[in-house]
Amino acid sequence: MTFRRPWQVLSLGIAGLSACWATQVNAASPETAPAELVSVLEQLETAANAQNLDQVMSFYDESFTNEDGFTQVSLRAALDQLWQEYETLTYRIELQSWDSTDSGYVAETVTYIDGTRLEPRTLRLESVIRSRQQFEDNQVVSQEILSERNQLNAGENPPTVTVLLPERVSPGERYPFDAIVQEPLGERYLLGAALDEGVTAEDFFTARPLDLELLTAGGLFKVGNAPAEADNLWVSALLIRDDGLVVVTRRLRVE
Repeated sequence: MTFRRPWQVLSLGIAGLSACWATQVNAASPETAPAELVSVLEQLETAANAQNLDQVMSFYDESFTNEDGFTQVSLRAALDQLWQEYETLTYRIELQSWDSTDSGYVAETVTYIDGTRLEPRTLRLESVIRSRQQFEDNQVVSQEILSERNQLNAGENPPTVTVLLPERVSPGERYPFDAIVQEPLGERYLLGAALDEGVTAEDFFTARPLDLELLTAGGLFKVGNAPAEADNLWVSALLIRDDGLVVVTRRLRVE
């Protein structure tokens, strides 16, 4: 079985407005945000909900890069692919805090995404992404994702899952990853697989093979090994039952 993560690009662009902001000093509340910053966020949200690719990309500087390796060109390609796959995606951006810089603004946001794909089977997508972004001349010039959680559901009654995973670990540290199904297993079969992978532009376009295992307990209970150097990982669990399936993904920061 192969697995590709449709939400990866959600943590970019409209879904994960963020910036490489080393320190958050004297960050102000959203109620005091300047009108031009609020306007840019509102326009970006509107363009994303309309899936207006040209309008969305107009808010990104030509030199835009982020720590996951995306550029303006690769971000555009990834968004285009995502919007071809999902008939409906709804974006809601909430400004959490902001600060002024010598060249513009830094803003921290939380973005909520809900979407549906109908073919070849109905998939329902939910994402919550916290991030920061640096604006210069009303364009995003750099970004960093602070945290994200994503979930895909399919079927009449997909499993209800609780995920236990730290947000940050040290390089080389072992970490627990539990995806616990809340409903009693009873006599039903439960299949599952866990996967961790790098967070890069190349990973977005690459399908990964998954080996499903028959689970005797009500979920997945794994221990992972963080890479030896600072990095970001997507850690995912796929759980399949006779009445539905769920894929849950969290970003793990190694720093």
